[in-house]
Amino acid sequence: MCSTRTPPTPRPETVPHAEGVSNDEFRAALARLAAGVVLVTAQEPPLDEDGRGEDAGMTATAFMSVSLEPPLVMVSLRNGSRMDDLLDEQPLWAVSVLAESQRHIAGRFAMKGRISDRLLFEDIPYVRGEVTRAPLIGGALATLECRTEQRVVAGDHTLVIGRVLTAELPSPEGSPLTYFKGRYRRLG
Repeated sequence: MCSTRTPPTPRPETVPHAEGVSNDEFRAALARLAAGVVLVTAQEPPLDEDGRGEDAGMTATAFMSVSLEPPLVMVSLRNGSRMDDLLDEQPLWAVSVLAESQRHIAGRFAMKGRISDRLLFEDIPYVRGEVTRAPLIGGALATLECRTEQRVVAGDHTLVIGRVLTAELPSPEGSPLTYFKGRYRRLG
């Protein structure tokens, strides 16, 4: 007697879409990738006679080291976002690697429909970068000042690759703030 065995039916969530994965599937999969949290900052070019533009900031988890020689880092910015537009005209920017105690800062600069950046910086301790004049957040684990070397459009984001001009460790003993499954987390 010959038996034929039918292969198991794949689970619906594993069946690929005609155009690849859905947005929900993609988000769900990458939500399982823990990431460090940084605040990217820059100062707008001067708009008035006092020679200072407004400070801008954005929380990011898509940030990474690219090269040691020369020292390069990369941040991914949503196309058309305020930070994307600003870094398209202003090549100098900074990154503050946030400590787990700075969850409130990450949340504040990640808000949708938020208030002006000027008000967001109001009660946050920071110093100005010597090279970029961008805010460097007090209590951050590390701060980097960068100059844009290259911009690469990748789908609905732009990858901004920057040469690291300065690197400091203002609070090297803390633990990093991480982002996992849609929430800020403590490491460990």
